[in-house]
Amino acid sequence: MPDLDKQLYHAREYQGIQQIIGPLVFIEGIHNVGYNELVELRDENGHERLGVILEASEGAAVVQVFEGTTGLSLNATRVRFRGKALQLPVDTEMLGRVFDGLGRPIDGGPGPVAEERWDVNGSPINPTSRTYPTKFIQTGISAIDGMNTLVRGQKLPVFSGAGLPHNQVTAQIVRQARIVGEDVNFAVVFAAMGVKHDVARYFIDSFEETGVLENVVMFLSLADAPSVERLMTPRTALTMAEYLAFRENMHVLVILTDMTNYCEALREISTLRGEIPSRKSYPGYLYSDLASLYERAGMIENSTGSITQVPILTMPNDDISHPIPDLTGYITEGQIVLERELSQKGIYPPIAGLPSLSRLMKDGIGPGMTRDDHAHIASQLFAAYAKVKDVRALASVIGEEELTPLDNTYLKFGEAFESEFLSQREDENRSIADTLDIGWKVISLLPKDELHRISEEELVKYYGK
Repeated sequence: MPDLDKQLYHAREYQGIQQIIGPLVFIEGIHNVGYNELVELRDENGHERLGVILEASEGAAVVQVFEGTTGLSLNATRVRFRGKALQLPVDTEMLGRVFDGLGRPIDGGPGPVAEERWDVNGSPINPTSRTYPTKFIQTGISAIDGMNTLVRGQKLPVFSGAGLPHNQVTAQIVRQARIVGEDVNFAVVFAAMGVKHDVARYFIDSFEETGVLENVVMFLSLADAPSVERLMTPRTALTMAEYLAFRENMHVLVILTDMTNYCEALREISTLRGEIPSRKSYPGYLYSDLASLYERAGMIENSTGSITQVPILTMPNDDISHPIPDLTGYITEGQIVLERELSQKGIYPPIAGLPSLSRLMKDGIGPGMTRDDHAHIASQLFAAYAKVKDVRALASVIGEEELTPLDNTYLKFGEAFESEFLSQREDENRSIADTLDIGWKVISLLPKDELHRISEEELVKYYGK
């Protein structure tokens, strides 16, 4: 079809829709349209709002409207199909700016003037063109850097619960994350879905006060925004990240919070469409939908940039077997788990020592990246803390007075591990050397013959020093 004919074809305007259910509009008697195509809708007063096609068939379509359907009427609504998917203008000038979930500025500044506009659904990455993540990212948080190391190009989610300080941990990661030992361009793309105004204000103020906002692009879909906007927010943010990483060759850290709100919006739309529900009423395609977001992280050949993802999700009822954390754990390379018991003890950040895991840690630590002793001291801390859990369980049954001297030594180690290694201030940015030195300080409370995972050379060099 010639370009002019194609433009006229997609410039057709239709009046009248068949049905409205929540944020969904059902329209029939149209030309054949495509999945994810952008749609313009005008109410009888001429006010325009945007939507995207969720489902298309012969002469019919289901459209989800970003701004909601309030004020639309069945007979007077006018509909026009743009013939392309939602696109985001991308430019490095967007660093330091704040946008809504669809990429429209909400910081009082003008819209970005960009030469390029990228499809928010991304482009498929050939698996053979991916390169393996191996570079260490320092967050300044000992529980992460020392025992659950974040590696450039990794997907490492944070599993939290209602009332736990995941917002503070997230903000601290954004403020402190950096590439150690390399002079590289580093940026952060921050996306928040369904957050309250005070939470959004907290993040903006935190980044402004510490001077990191100039290297951050923020996409905020607030709690009073239509829920369907939450479905586009992570895609918009990841599109910006892909531009910075693969066109501008920057190393990008993407924070997505809260993925639970995203999944709730997905469930809401699925229910309105009358789809057959799966576990806990979530759609059966929840796994593939989450994978379409998480798999947009990584590094590719012929590009020096990278995308590292830290999705944040709150587990309903602290249930780690809930479908959202369960499926997220299958797709990503580990998890950082916030523990309510530690939080109730006043420990910040309350990162659980045993359920937390970074599957790529072994490839991002050691000589030339962190320190030669990193792998062994981390393994020993895990093993010793597991023993502490066993001793505490035993003490709750028989009483501490019945414990052996060695058991009491492990209890002292456990207290020191939680209060000195895990615990730190919100503004405390520890280097990896500081983290490992604190690890050696607390592990030295145990006798040498209990340290089976550390070499003799390392014991001579670090034990008790």
